[in-house]
Amino acid sequence: MDPNDRAIAANLASGGEMADTIADTRRLFSKPQNLNDAYGPPSNFLEIDVSNPETVGVGRTRFTTYEIRLKTNLPIFKLKESRVRRRYSDFEWLRGELERDSKVVVPPLPGKALFRQLPFRGDDGIFDDSFIEERRAGLEQFLNKVAGHPLAQNERCLHMFLQDESVDKTYTPSKIRQA
Repeated sequence: MDPNDRAIAANLASGGEMADTIADTRRLFSKPQNLNDAYGPPSNFLEIDVSNPETVGVGRTRFTTYEIRLKTNLPIFKLKESRVRRRYSDFEWLRGELERDSKVVVPPLPGKALFRQLPFRGDDGIFDDSFIEERRAGLEQFLNKVAGHPLAQNERCLHMFLQDESVDKTYTPSKIRQA
């Protein structure tokens, strides 16, 4: 028994109330960490980046797509690395599917920026570089929040959105079973 334990035991034996005020300062014994633990790959990780915005089309058919890169070692995902392109309306579809079919509270998307879509503006509106960057950051934050949620990771719509080349909006909603 170390000296701190003896002092606490003696105080309790003598009817003292000091035990309520003394914090136990002993350290928990943990497994020593080796180099592989310290510098090896993390046990579970999920990295999602939204980057490389590209504006395509002309006039009223003009829109911006974003590259979504996923890297993970979570067994629920069929691909450990994937790269797809999505536009804002695809993110709206994903959010709607998750709200309808899952028990997850889905965070908001960055706004539609209706004012920026008005004609005769002095800038490029929704195609302005600063707006596209602001939206890109908001979409990345949205995806990381959603994909990081354990219940959302079971949703087929999320897997399709992150890993399939195109989004089949006529799919049958279902859960993903871990392999």
